[in-house]
Amino acid sequence: MRIGWRVFEQFYRSYAAFPAPFKVAFSWVKSHSGVAGSPYRNWKTAVVASALLLAPLASRAASCTAQAELGSLDRDALAAAAGRTANAVLAQDFNALQANLLPQEASEWNGIHATVEQAAPLVKGGHFQLRDVYLLDASDQTATADTQFFCSNATGSLTVTINMTALPPGRYAVVLADAVGTPLAGQMGLVLAWDGAATAWKLAGLTVRPGVFDGHDGVWYWVRARELTANDPWSAWFSYDAARYLLLPVDFLTSPNLDKLRKEQSLITPPQNQLPMSLPDGDRTWKIEAVGLDASLHEPDLGVVYESVGVTDPAALRTEATSVMSAFLKAQPGIRANFHGLWAYAEKDGKRTPVMELPMKEIP
Repeated sequence: MRIGWRVFEQFYRSYAAFPAPFKVAFSWVKSHSGVAGSPYRNWKTAVVASALLLAPLASRAASCTAQAELGSLDRDALAAAAGRTANAVLAQDFNALQANLLPQEASEWNGIHATVEQAAPLVKGGHFQLRDVYLLDASDQTATADTQFFCSNATGSLTVTINMTALPPGRYAVVLADAVGTPLAGQMGLVLAWDGAATAWKLAGLTVRPGVFDGHDGVWYWVRARELTANDPWSAWFSYDAARYLLLPVDFLTSPNLDKLRKEQSLITPPQNQLPMSLPDGDRTWKIEAVGLDASLHEPDLGVVYESVGVTDPAALRTEATSVMSAFLKAQPGIRANFHGLWAYAEKDGKRTPVMELPMKEIP
């Protein structure tokens, strides 16, 4: 069935790449492991989540019940199941997590294990706090399908939309939770699936993200993006990306508030429209292929993908990458003041290699 991990694979890979609703132009695959939710794994090319909002949906035989509208039995059962799972993440209790894994997801255990292990800095010392629960009922579907759920409050004045890809018939829950009291304000997204054989809610997927960069939350970055729009559209664009990334731990959920953010951002000419970009640097010209938010180190970094001359010596490659990052900041000086650092990714013959990350103060 592979329901949850197929869904969560998208934003697991995008954890340190670019918030999926805004990364239409490109996504990259990194090739080494190291940080929570890092895409430094040999995943296939990421599916852009924003495309789900535009693609025709194969099934609408589905319903959603928001937390406030749940009956007490469902609410208590889901809160308890989410609490057990989230607390196991906080405690790095892999035995408990594996025991609670949906049987159909057993082949994905290594990836889930890595996600939890690498999320430790985000949740260490925190305690579980439930934020939102959405009960999804797709049991009337006749086959696996891309499914859209509309989750409205009692008055219909607020609707959250959830888009799931390749979802088999069944009952599911999306749970958003926080690791309260942690320096990085860790936040978790869980997908639970009802296991009829076990008569219990089981883990089908999870992701963990920070809720702040340098002590600033998503609202702060949203306000900052507005302030930068007129004079520094590149910094404004990526500040909107940072805001979206920090506000929610998942990319398949939209709300009126997030729609407002997206519409504000759409008034800016996307940096992607100006790529590829040629940057003169002495007797050389560097070609920038892609730029995007990169939260690999839980910092507001940008990733810069450039066309390498093909050097393979590690020292020479770092020298090349430093030159590229310096040239990029000269072309976009506002980036230096508004973000923590840059990641450099060398591209040659269709292969992208992560080279290094440097804080802005170390880039000449």
